[in-house]
Amino acid sequence: MVEVSIISGSASDAKIAERAGAVLAKHNITYDSSVISAHREPERLDEFVKMSNCKIFIAIAGLSAALPGVIASRTKKPVIGVPVSGPLQGIDALLSIVQMPKGVPVACVGIDNGDNAALLAVRILSIT
Repeated sequence: MVEVSIISGSASDAKIAERAGAVLAKHNITYDSSVISAHREPERLDEFVKMSNCKIFIAIAGLSAALPGVIASRTKKPVIGVPVSGPLQGIDALLSIVQMPKGVPVACVGIDNGDNAALLAVRILSIT
């Protein structure tokens, strides 16, 4: 069983996922890392979220950044969104993640800040 599942919406987000993984490893937190697009592979994402035995999801996404919200709509586990910089310097992704509707909570860290997402996961795990 892994404690944190890192899901990137695109392979181009690998550096952010690697930084998050390094922070988790430093704190002896078990994790896995996958690339699953909420737009291109919705069925695969649904199945992954349903089958995951992790305690927390870190979702890394740019542009419309639907990934964190889609994950949060399919689980009761905490979801931490990491907006990725892009053509609009990541502001589009940031706003997409922080503007979730009521009932679909997603924590959000700064643009490209996978390190802080991992540190937040460490803190959440420390209270259980």
